[in-house]
Amino acid sequence: MGEQRGSAAASGLEGIVVADTRMSSVDGGRGVLIVGGFEVEALAERVGFEGACGLLWGGELPDAIELGGLRRRLGEARVEAFEALPMEALGLPDAMAALRAVIGRDSMGAAERGDEGAILIVGMIGVAAAAWSRLSRGLRPVAPDPERGHGEDFLRMIQGERPSAASVRGIDAYLTTVIDHGMNASTFTARVVASTGSDLVSAVTAAIGALKGPLHGGAPGPVLDMLDAIGAPEGAGAWLEGELAAGRRIMGMGHRVYRVRDPRAAVLERAIGRLEGESGRHQGRLALARAVEAEAERLLAARHPGRPLRANVEFYTAVLLEALGIPRALFSATFCASRAAGWCAHVEEQRAVGRLIRPSSRYVGPAPVA
Repeated sequence: MGEQRGSAAASGLEGIVVADTRMSSVDGGRGVLIVGGFEVEALAERVGFEGACGLLWGGELPDAIELGGLRRRLGEARVEAFEALPMEALGLPDAMAALRAVIGRDSMGAAERGDEGAILIVGMIGVAAAAWSRLSRGLRPVAPDPERGHGEDFLRMIQGERPSAASVRGIDAYLTTVIDHGMNASTFTARVVASTGSDLVSAVTAAIGALKGPLHGGAPGPVLDMLDAIGAPEGAGAWLEGELAAGRRIMGMGHRVYRVRDPRAAVLERAIGRLEGESGRHQGRLALARAVEAEAERLLAARHPGRPLRANVEFYTAVLLEALGIPRALFSATFCASRAAGWCAHVEEQRAVGRLIRPSSRYVGPAPVA
């Protein structure tokens, strides 16, 4: 179909189905997210990040031997990535810009390494994000330990010490929960690039650029700024009313797809509760977040009775990543460290389709002059 004059445009491709996929399904009305045949709650509790990677990349859960092999190959990829880090790219002041530059350099040759490409990219993003974080704080990067799980090693490379068992469970729950989420903007970007016949590195680099935009991946840090400003549960109402009266958004509330509470928020909320209980750190932060969420939901429902605005994944992402000791400047890059696995799976799925994504547009410019 060619370009159109006069036909209706679907703003933001709202409601337009652009692909068949086995990766994930988002039911925004019921608040259900299915990833590779698992509801996200079960995925986070039972499968873990390496298992979720194997599920998306291979179409079924890896058995114990396959899982061990995948964990080993991810460890080797982290070591190779550390040795090949382009240090000049890590000097960029923004973590996402640094990741885009690192992956675009493709110093590991992921574009030419077939099925290993996804493993190399996931390894490189984790290592580069951790190294950028340390360099930005005036610290030396920490070399990876290939014997560790991916999430555990990611935290260790950021913090410079072995994380607690509670923290390992927390980061693994996070990485697993956000690995894929329907046809979001960055995933669609990756698939469009893949549909042209371009390589995996180009598709992932483009997806990072999409995720860098504040309308897609930019809210977790401001959620913490909000909690800091409120300070205590009893201050939530007055602070939120002031923000709404000034016409400002309440960060972490509302989602383009969900009309109920984001199911990923519930998974991350439970992970924070376990982390607080097991580590004894950050006591009270979860209570504050819950109070703010409840008050925000009440105020938003009164102002927008026909438009449900409930907590999204970024609300509790902020609290969990803070509890894990991940710097705020690294929040979007940490999201990227997981979602890259989903992007790679979508790229392979799009390649199998073998058809260029080429939608139409509606011309609204002037008519030719007679």
